[in-house]
Amino acid sequence: MFQLSIIKDTIPIHPQHFGIPADQAITNELNKKYANRVLHDVGLCICVFDLTQVGEGKVRYGDGFLWYKVVFRLVVFRPFASEVIIAKVKSSDKDGVRLTLGFFDDIYIPSAYLPQPTAFDPNERAHFWLPDSSLTTTHELLDTPLTERMYIDQGEAIRVRVEVDEFYDDEPGPPKAAEGVQIKREPRRPPYTIICSIAEQGLGPISWWNGSAQEGDAMEEG
Repeated sequence: MFQLSIIKDTIPIHPQHFGIPADQAITNELNKKYANRVLHDVGLCICVFDLTQVGEGKVRYGDGFLWYKVVFRLVVFRPFASEVIIAKVKSSDKDGVRLTLGFFDDIYIPSAYLPQPTAFDPNERAHFWLPDSSLTTTHELLDTPLTERMYIDQGEAIRVRVEVDEFYDDEPGPPKAAEGVQIKREPRRPPYTIICSIAEQGLGPISWWNGSAQEGDAMEEG
């Protein structure tokens, strides 16, 4: 889930921080610059792990800062494909389920990656699964008794498998115009999203499988 990435940068240290050890001052500035920022094709930056190379501080004309060329290792959040992680359900709609890890909210399970047959219940604002059911249409599934449905409820802990991650670099700015006609701007996408699946045995809300594990243990003891 977390990786170390090697980054090169040039960091300015303000004169008011000259009394602090250089490594600490540089680390503080790097964390200010990178923490909670998404680097394209790298991931979500968490914090500096360590400094591997620090050049000699140099003063540039006109600003009084000490500028350091540094190479450092950065802790980055980027789960790998097929990794299994545990998150919480943040919200649901007809297109799928959105998850959160507390520090990162752009994790999605599209409806195609839910176990089948699954339907979205607009009254509960949640998807539900009917295991071992031969029903296929949403209308049929919504006619089933509530007691037979296995819901994916908001706030529930859920085990998912990472399928793919996606980076977007949407350019900010005013709406563009072509031949005098203003082009409607598409909604900005999150800079980093993770697509997950629960369409296999053992995945999904942890509560779905806790009972099965306990029953299996009881059978082995018997």
